[in-house]
Amino acid sequence: MRRAIALAARGLGSTSPNPVVGCVILDAAGQIAGEGWHQRAGDPHAEINALRAAGGSARGGTALVTLEPCNHTGRTGPCAQALIEAGIARVVYAVADPTPDANGGGATLAAAGVATDSGLLADEAARGNEAWLTSVRLLRPFVLWKYASTLDGRIAAADGSSRWISSPQSRADVHRLRAQADAVVVGSGTLQADDPQLAARDVEGEVTQPLRVVLDTNARTMPRARVLDGTAPTLIAVAQDASTLHLPGVDIARLPRAQGGIAVHALLTELYGRGVRSVLLEGGPTLAGAFVEVGAVDKVVGYLAPALLGAGPTALGDAGITSIGQALRLDVADVTRIGPDVRITAYPSRPEEN
Repeated sequence: MRRAIALAARGLGSTSPNPVVGCVILDAAGQIAGEGWHQRAGDPHAEINALRAAGGSARGGTALVTLEPCNHTGRTGPCAQALIEAGIARVVYAVADPTPDANGGGATLAAAGVATDSGLLADEAARGNEAWLTSVRLLRPFVLWKYASTLDGRIAAADGSSRWISSPQSRADVHRLRAQADAVVVGSGTLQADDPQLAARDVEGEVTQPLRVVLDTNARTMPRARVLDGTAPTLIAVAQDASTLHLPGVDIARLPRAQGGIAVHALLTELYGRGVRSVLLEGGPTLAGAFVEVGAVDKVVGYLAPALLGAGPTALGDAGITSIGQALRLDVADVTRIGPDVRITAYPSRPEEN
């Protein structure tokens, strides 16, 4: 199953709006006969790829799958039926499928006489599929907020200079995060200050470029901005009354205003409707604060550089937090050295765990 989870991760960034899924087929003697993962939306599912690799060796064998085999016909056929027809004797899946149109595969397999078990390494498999599972539950994209700062929490010096706080190794790791996300979001402040391109670069393997999204309430984006260079698709989200005559041919989303800018949940609803299931939030402190304030940050990745500035903007702006009791507490999931920096991965604590 752990091998199936690793296989599933290969599909990150290319399967939306579908989940990432991995599958390992063992023959009747318990030896690996085939492997597969869901590579792209509309392509065969993990089970089909693994069955094709296993061929006749699948008969009488075991399938280990990270997600309950689907039980419906969409752009591809039901995987539960394919496993039955291949003569699989046992299916073990980690996480039950929560979608009403695809679940029930386990019951279908059991009704056909296939030994069926669930829950093996469920937490690991769910973490690997966290974006899709969150989007199914909340009907909005999963949001990962990434930032880089000094040890005293500064993202730029007092004079505004910020290149480069983090190391080349950390910046390369950010491109990996971009390649795994469906969309990268920044605010107009970041666009004006840094003119970022926001494409994923220098990443191994075939990369599906994320949708580049600029939250630009008053449509200040200029046609010469690098996010409009054609390297990747781009969406400019503006207020409903903003003038965009200077942006002909640009994909524009008109969204309702909120205090200080555009309503965060309106943006996420718009992106969800476009098939976006995971967002990498790369904006500055104001945008990050707006997302934190409305509870729309699901994961935090911070790159801490061994440096001190003492002054300058901090990573997080006003998030509506005025006392220690209101602090957003995080559960640290991983601490890793990235070159000279430290990368900390954390998740907001669930209230029931406090």
